[in-house]
Amino acid sequence: MVARIDIDGVSTWTETRGSGEHTVVLLHGGLGNSDDLLDSIGSELAGSFRLIAFDRRGHGYTADTDAPFHYDDMATHAIKVIEQLDAASKVHLVGWSDGGIVAMLVALRRPDIVDRLVLIGANFHFEGVHELDLGEDSAPSILLEGYAKRSPDGAGHFPVVAEKFMAMVTTEPTLTSDDLARIEHPTLVLVGDDDVVRLDHAVALYEALPAGRLCVVPGASHAVVLERPQFVAGIITDFLLGPEPPETILPIRRAR
Repeated sequence: MVARIDIDGVSTWTETRGSGEHTVVLLHGGLGNSDDLLDSIGSELAGSFRLIAFDRRGHGYTADTDAPFHYDDMATHAIKVIEQLDAASKVHLVGWSDGGIVAMLVALRRPDIVDRLVLIGANFHFEGVHELDLGEDSAPSILLEGYAKRSPDGAGHFPVVAEKFMAMVTTEPTLTSDDLARIEHPTLVLVGDDDVVRLDHAVALYEALPAGRLCVVPGASHAVVLERPQFVAGIITDFLLGPEPPETILPIRRAR
């Protein structure tokens, strides 16, 4: 079901798919859109979960405003969408890239509405990523085509959102290991072995989380959800529906 809801004056595009006892909120990546997740891992997850997705301001089918991009504002947007659309007491958050950063901030600000987290190719500090350039002349064609197809602002607005995106990702987020230690929710950190997020940074994220789990997907990039959707969806499903803590034969870190 596709619908638009008003979030602080922003007509926000949303879609709900699937059914199940648990609700999963899909949080798309920067300069992307909800279809990236709905049509990849979402196709697999919809059989077990109720899925909620929405396009953030300036992304997908949701128009931009003159305001700059900030992760904290994106977290506020996500919280208000969840409050309007979710009928359950808690939701699982599955965030890819920028969506994973938003998921962490939501969990820190509103731990009461979050059950488990899946952070795919997400960094907790802006220094944790390899240098990248996603301006109009260097952005992957999949981003440009996806934006032009959906944006109410038209393809010509892409340089504006790209500039705001680069200003944000080169200065945010600035979470610390102490901040991450406050996220007590079971959390899966998943990255490709050739990800934009540095592997040592992903490991640091995992190690800072009190109830973290780590999955490094071999032969995969930052676009792991598009490259290996069935595999990623299977890992996510096992994590969301499995026991916590996980049952292992020779626990080391979790035996402490």
